[in-house]
Amino acid sequence: DPDYGILSDYTGTKAESELGFRPVFRYDPKTGDLDIATDRMVRPNGLAFSPDESILYVADTGGSHQQDGPFHILAFDVVEGHTLANPRVFAKPDVGVSDGFRIDEDGNLWTSAGDGVHCFAPDGALIGKIRFPEVISNLTFGGVRRSRLFVTGASTLYSIFVGRRGIQTP
Repeated sequence: DPDYGILSDYTGTKAESELGFRPVFRYDPKTGDLDIATDRMVRPNGLAFSPDESILYVADTGGSHQQDGPFHILAFDVVEGHTLANPRVFAKPDVGVSDGFRIDEDGNLWTSAGDGVHCFAPDGALIGKIRFPEVISNLTFGGVRRSRLFVTGASTLYSIFVGRRGIQTP
């Protein structure tokens, strides 16, 4: 959970972190338990699961406030539905940072980046980009067939139909 909202009064109210570190939490709706899934990142940000939920992807945007900090997406194996193992760098946008992202039915990861949306195959290879005239912060699949990509820019909400369907768990 990054502390971007409390670093200044720009997007929130400036305050000291109550935790002092930035973990990824796991909430169990059945028991109400809140646990730390991992604290191995500088500034964890966007996250999503693979279609079969065997892999958790988490953006680490630590380079935004730490010199030589990371700007990549990590992948973790999900063991027994609740434990994270085998952390590894999955992908790194070549322009900007990965903030928000979603997964399509084929397991491709669509992420925001400095010059638009970058799409990575399940093996981490860059498949392609959709360029936008401003920095992109987040995206989601929507529409009747989940094939419409909604993309947030610094000042604009974009919408584009794509040839893939996003996964969605109700």
